[in-house]
Amino acid sequence: MAFYYVRLNNDVLIAAITGVEIIAAITRRSRGPSISTTDATAVCIQFRSDLQSDYQVVEFTESIINSAMTLAETYALRGYDAVQLATGCAIDALCTANSLPPVTFVSADNELNAAAASEGLIVENPNNYP
Repeated sequence: MAFYYVRLNNDVLIAAITGVEIIAAITRRSRGPSISTTDATAVCIQFRSDLQSDYQVVEFTESIINSAMTLAETYALRGYDAVQLATGCAIDALCTANSLPPVTFVSADNELNAAAASEGLIVENPNNYP
């Protein structure tokens, strides 16, 4: 399961679709041997709580959707991965326009990270840490 987000200083920004992706991934894992149903339920409840207080949710715009289509075509990305990258690029562009530091695109997906780096984003893979 990959959790994609953009970090700007100490703020964590996520695309609106991320909540669906996380809940779906946790629930699917609970149907196999990797996580119990009880633990999955607890994690989903905690994530929903964190979603309300710890993350800034970036809603879709027509510009993000159009950018996602172009990125999907350019890098042969999966649909929601393209949306994640388009969201990161849009936030980074806003930061640049407002003289803010660049964002860090955080993803455990190597293919997506390569595309993000090609788009000029700073990339961090949480799998690179013990």
